[in-house]
Amino acid sequence: MSWTLIALLLLPLVGSLVVAFLRGNDRLAKTVALAFSLAELVLAVLAWTAFDPGGDRLQLTSSADWIPAFGVHLSFGVDGIALVMIALIAFLVPVVIGGSWADKLPEGRSAGGFFALLLAMQTGMVGVFAATDVFVFYVFFEAVLVPMYFLIGRFGGPNRQYAAMKFFLYSLLGGLIMLASVIGLYVVSADKIGQGTFDWATLVTVTRDLPLSTQIWLFLGFFVAFAIKAPLVPLHTWLPDAGAEAPVGAGVLLVGILDKIGTFGFLRYCLPLFPAASKELAPLVLVLAVIGILYGSLLAVGQSDMKRFVAYTSIAHFGFIALGIFAFSSQAGAGAVLYMVNHGISTGMLFLVVGMVMARGGSRLIEDYGGMAKLTPVLGGLFFVAGLSSLALPGTNSFVSEFLVLIGSYPNEPVYTVLAAVGMVLAALYVLWLYQRVFQGPVRGTALLDAVGGPGAAVDPERASVPDLNKRELAVLAPLVALILVLGFYPKPVLDVITPSVGATLSEVGVADPVAQEGK
Repeated sequence: MSWTLIALLLLPLVGSLVVAFLRGNDRLAKTVALAFSLAELVLAVLAWTAFDPGGDRLQLTSSADWIPAFGVHLSFGVDGIALVMIALIAFLVPVVIGGSWADKLPEGRSAGGFFALLLAMQTGMVGVFAATDVFVFYVFFEAVLVPMYFLIGRFGGPNRQYAAMKFFLYSLLGGLIMLASVIGLYVVSADKIGQGTFDWATLVTVTRDLPLSTQIWLFLGFFVAFAIKAPLVPLHTWLPDAGAEAPVGAGVLLVGILDKIGTFGFLRYCLPLFPAASKELAPLVLVLAVIGILYGSLLAVGQSDMKRFVAYTSIAHFGFIALGIFAFSSQAGAGAVLYMVNHGISTGMLFLVVGMVMARGGSRLIEDYGGMAKLTPVLGGLFFVAGLSSLALPGTNSFVSEFLVLIGSYPNEPVYTVLAAVGMVLAALYVLWLYQRVFQGPVRGTALLDAVGGPGAAVDPERASVPDLNKRELAVLAPLVALILVLGFYPKPVLDVITPSVGATLSEVGVADPVAQEGK
């Protein structure tokens, strides 16, 4: 039994409880939260070094009885896909804590409560990716909603209560639909092997021979829950509201990690457990994916709110991930998982720099800014880096994953791939259009004019009341920039971990991989 994953689960939970009791001392609460998150990052590095990409499918496993009467076990383990997501969580949480260090919280709210909720959510997210018992996965899938609900509802923007409730109800509805399929799996396993089980590895062998109609119904229960979480059009409408009203730190984890539970669920549960249904319904998913790419991109162009802009770009990016998963090729699948990682990095940075702009101007409306690069050149430069990564410029991390998705999808799905490629053009349009409006041209907009003495005043950055990035903010963004560049030029260490698990998933689905066929 490996204790690494148990430690990864328990450490942030303990940290959350400790920080919750420090609500009277904000500075100490922040320091303790950061210390626990850094310790979690060290544990994630140890887990990465202990993982053997050429070894067993599931590694670092542990299991203990929980509800023996129903065959429920507290079982945990990771494949390459889960491992990279847990590593991403461990990386982003200390970045988020550093980025939220100086946030102004709503009246009556404490930093201790905010950071305690962040650490509690980290436990839930690790549990989702590490669970190898379907029932335990469902418990974590639902449990992670609670801290995010309070992060949005108690610490968010003016419409936080509406956004929090919409997020919670959408996700809860999807979870309840999935519960019906979870129960169906238990009944099916009892019928097949004489004893009900929720063990993922056992269920993979049990469900592959089910009739197509049964697979489709069970598949749909999981798919709807994951499509809401991902989110895929038309089940996406909660994300722009939640992303706009969430505090910046929570928004980073919402679009950077929490949404990935949906695409991870496609790979871990929909494809291996219901291979025939996955192939049968793949055209429907691909249509939704392409619609999401084009729809999200077009709506991003027209946004007036920077946080909603980031949310709509994420809807477009998730379309690429879904395309890669349901194109059924090793290149596209590896690209989709790498996209999950890279999206968390690039969109996380984009969300953070948007938050830094808002902290200086006091508004999230694009029209309230203009020419800001004259006042904050370093912030403008790093905003541009985040934007280039989001639009997948060659040399940035997102380009590798997007390229793999498109080149891997084309042999099997040329029409959908060509349509999806239009999203690359639209991405350049919406990112550069946002940057031009906020940072280029003369200083303008109500958020900035007072800082320079009004319209037509000479701009003196040293005297303006809009400061550039400070040392803490630079320290927060520097690791993100480093990963954007490193993974843009050398993604091999991550791909080496991902590719064997993607190959095993395709083998379980039983599809002919065009890349593998050409290599024979």
